[in-house]
Amino acid sequence: MNGRGKSDSRVVPAKLPNKPVPTGAEAVEERRLAEGNTGNPTRPELSVGAGVTQGLDRVRQAARRDKGARFTALLHHVTPERLWDAYGALRPQAAPGVDGVTWTAYGENLEANLRDLHGRLNRGAYRATPTKRVVIPKADGRERPLGIATVENKILQRAVAEVLNAIYEEDFLGFSYGFRPRRSPHDALDALTTGILRKKVSWILDADVADFFGSLDRDHLEKFLEHRIGDKRVLRLIQKWLNAGVIEQGEWTDSARGTVQGAAISPLLANIYLHYVLDLWVQQWRNRHARGDVIVVRFADDFVLGFERREEAEQFQADLQERLAKFGLELQAEKTRLIEFGRFAAPNRQQRGLGRPETFDYLGFTHICGETRGGKFRVKRLTIAKRMRAKLQALNRRLKRMRHRPIREQGRWLGSVVRGHFAYYAVPGNRPALWTFLSQATKIWYKWLRRRSQRSRITWSRMRRIAARSLPMPKITHPFPEVRFDVRTRGRSPVR
Repeated sequence: MNGRGKSDSRVVPAKLPNKPVPTGAEAVEERRLAEGNTGNPTRPELSVGAGVTQGLDRVRQAARRDKGARFTALLHHVTPERLWDAYGALRPQAAPGVDGVTWTAYGENLEANLRDLHGRLNRGAYRATPTKRVVIPKADGRERPLGIATVENKILQRAVAEVLNAIYEEDFLGFSYGFRPRRSPHDALDALTTGILRKKVSWILDADVADFFGSLDRDHLEKFLEHRIGDKRVLRLIQKWLNAGVIEQGEWTDSARGTVQGAAISPLLANIYLHYVLDLWVQQWRNRHARGDVIVVRFADDFVLGFERREEAEQFQADLQERLAKFGLELQAEKTRLIEFGRFAAPNRQQRGLGRPETFDYLGFTHICGETRGGKFRVKRLTIAKRMRAKLQALNRRLKRMRHRPIREQGRWLGSVVRGHFAYYAVPGNRPALWTFLSQATKIWYKWLRRRSQRSRITWSRMRRIAARSLPMPKITHPFPEVRFDVRTRGRSPVR
């Protein structure tokens, strides 16, 4: 029954059974789990319209109150004001899409452009434009396809994502961190490290879904969306974006699968897909099958699980492969590993005559079984070596092109790069890697300054003075992960 007293005769796809207790990361991150059995008949639908609320707070409250509610009136929340805010949130320097319109050009007549966009949206006259595809190199030597949407598509996608987040932020589980409001990679890293420190974790499953954005099944995605969204206008709008195709080297192509990586709406769609395919299932598996401790941290399609028992880790990995296969996904073999890791790993391996525990990479850091000065176990995190090499190589190419620019201009640019690197990687225990990055960046800058002229007067003594004026010194700016995690979660355990 919708807000106008009319019933919806559509058959709503059955949802996953989900009747867990509020434990684990969900309790920590203050995210309530779905209540009851979601396979039950759909509850009365909600029409969150203009007569009910002027903002999204009522949507959040309704989504929190009724986990089975479907929202039949959402598009009116995409207001001109919300479009205006979405435009302001875009990066002005971003490359233009297929229409060649830049952020600055669109903003020259912003009010009229947004009024026209809003009008076309409400009339159903809006047409999604294709995405321009570019390929960027990855640190491991492979290439990543990215989509560059038009400014208008970006604005509308950001505005729609904000509206949908009011619903799905009440549904997503606590161990999901990627591309969510008020959550960062460091929140995921803190939860992972704290779980390893405080729980009986002896085995780590480092998993990665192969070509997730390109393999996502749109039919399943549509069914997942219909669990919560009853507004057909919003569903059609998402279908327009998915079906708009991509333009690569001047040619248009279409695909029946996947979503464009880089589009503003794609991270939310990916989280919705993995919420139903992975998160609810993982939570259910943990509650039903695990006898030992199990921790879970997911950032987009990259996730890590910690297990107390090896046999449970192996069983989970086998079950996970079967689960993903049902939805057209598979684990990336070369990036998925089960390794012995944790505070019991080193002594256990020593008793068996084995070497030091293996390491694993996650969110830019290599995680190592280490010790404090007092001999206590700690998770040591260092910048991934290949990530640092790739960053320095890119820096070298840019400084080569900039070598004839004024030194002050070069210094401002390089200083911003180094500060950005430190802002992410300045975690406790990673100071040597910060010094290495600064030292190598200075050497590269020195090399290209020397090559500006055959009679260069740049000496190392002068170079050190130049670098001291422009480049920051390494300084640990992040607190210990368990300290920040306790502040964020009010001291509650990351897992049961």
